[in-house]
Amino acid sequence: MLLKILIGYLIAISLVSVVVCVYDKFAAKHAQKHRTREATLLLLSALGGSVAMLATMLLIRHKTKHVKFMLGIPMILLAQAAAVYWIVSKL
Repeated sequence: MLLKILIGYLIAISLVSVVVCVYDKFAAKHAQKHRTREATLLLLSALGGSVAMLATMLLIRHKTKHVKFMLGIPMILLAQAAAVYWIVSKL
């Protein structure tokens, strides 16, 4: 039961991450005033959307020239992987 909830959460946060990243790319390309804060993109990654965020950024080439994102999101991903490994190893 808990595993199903976790998988559902990860799917949902991943979808939100993709939508927000694609929207921000659209807003940047069309010079719209309302853009997504960088902190929001990083927060979505930290909340579990790091794989989807990184894949989307690379796929649509968004924020790929920003060191904060090209190092930050993989570091978040590695920290999450380490946390999962630690939790699983304790079971």
